[in-house]
Amino acid sequence: MNHLLCVSGGVGSRMTIGNVPKQYLTVKGKPVIAYTLERFDSHRDIDAIWIVADEKWHDFIEEWMIKCGIRKFRGFAKPGDSRQESVRNGLIAMRECAADRDIVIVHDAVRPRTSDEIITECVSGFDAYDGVMPSLPVTDTCYLSFDGKTIGRQLPRDQIVAGQTPESYFFGKYYEAHMKASSEYLAGCRGSSQIAFENGMKIRIAPGSRDNFKITTKEDFVRFAKICGGVEETVKFD
Repeated sequence: MNHLLCVSGGVGSRMTIGNVPKQYLTVKGKPVIAYTLERFDSHRDIDAIWIVADEKWHDFIEEWMIKCGIRKFRGFAKPGDSRQESVRNGLIAMRECAADRDIVIVHDAVRPRTSDEIITECVSGFDAYDGVMPSLPVTDTCYLSFDGKTIGRQLPRDQIVAGQTPESYFFGKYYEAHMKASSEYLAGCRGSSQIAFENGMKIRIAPGSRDNFKITTKEDFVRFAKICGGVEETVKFD
């Protein structure tokens, strides 16, 4: 089976409108997370959907899943103190249903433009690899700064890629890597694949897409709204 683990536990520290995290803001009357879930629910290779989200948003998410006809939802998990700890909580929730050779696909709720082609890439090629990460080539000149003020070293641009979600892994190996990790280690992870390759998992780099952008800032949200032909709206939440 192929399981989507949709990470929606963030509080939108870099972008909120009122007290509403960005994944629950609406475009054309529909929240961002609903667009994301529709992409995966309609894909033939996705069998189950799990969502990491604060309990106060569960009713809201369930109402929209009913409105959007989401059929593959299996359960919620609670957010952790860091993104990767939220992923661990999701894996724990999935443990009773997921077999070691099942595939877990970790995806941000705020990447609503993932294509069918990227999703297909994320569930293929597991005969020779333990996971898949879509990525983009880096086009700008890259430097390393040790103090945030001066250039310390130039980096080889042709050896650098920018990772995206969804990222996919064999469930058993990925689960075990998280079970032995400390909360401090998880808090320091800067991407879902970091814990995988640091635990000896072989991760295949697949083609990403600039359309598969993450809504992080207000400008990103406006960009998504324009693509959808909508305007900025806010969710009413007490």
